[in-house]
Amino acid sequence: MNKYVVKDFPRPDQSKVDILAQFDVATVYEAQGKTGLVSDELKPIASNQSICGPAVTAVCYAGDNLMIHAAIETCKPGDILVITTVGESKSGMIGELIVEALRKRGVQGVIIDAGIRDVARIRELGFPVWSKAIFSEGTTKVRAGWVNAPTVCGGTTIHPGDIIFADDDGVVNIRQEDIDFAIEKSKQRMIKEANTKERIARGELSLDFYNLRNVLKDNDVVYYKDIQELKEAKHEKV
Repeated sequence: MNKYVVKDFPRPDQSKVDILAQFDVATVYEAQGKTGLVSDELKPIASNQSICGPAVTAVCYAGDNLMIHAAIETCKPGDILVITTVGESKSGMIGELIVEALRKRGVQGVIIDAGIRDVARIRELGFPVWSKAIFSEGTTKVRAGWVNAPTVCGGTTIHPGDIIFADDDGVVNIRQEDIDFAIEKSKQRMIKEANTKERIARGELSLDFYNLRNVLKDNDVVYYKDIQELKEAKHEKV
């Protein structure tokens, strides 16, 4: 397949991105039917950071970051750069200089299914990154790949313009065509969770309002009033 760079693509309505950003990754993932979650191998390099915006994708060959440099030119303010590799890679695909260039373009953050380096400096800059590895190994800049092509990041297919949402709990992808659905279902889930919090505050037990006692019964779980009764029951079976 020919290598290419797509310089522009349709981005989602910013007002809808702003609404999604009011939720959290776990809520959106659950709300859209437990889909879109990116592998748990990708971890934030700093806590208490959250980003939500359209994906710009860079598909590189393992150990080569040429297409990351090509992708920078296509980034617009508010974008999130998603980097994947052909072949397994933990090399330091980005560092301080690339981050500085991305910040200059107004990029919110990076999701990279590979490694990064210059982590202390990137943390100082407050630039959000979710990566698979931290490794000082450098890269070449000689192998062309793709910019703004559909790609698979952490087991999830991501298209340019999809919404990437990342926080301390991980990364979730929302397809452009599913944005309205994700927003509506997330709102419903938040209302449901608020009602559940009220029930907990009243002292109700989750075993009851989730009807879990029947699940325990179906799994042949036996209740004993105390340890002594359990010991006696075990003794009777011997």
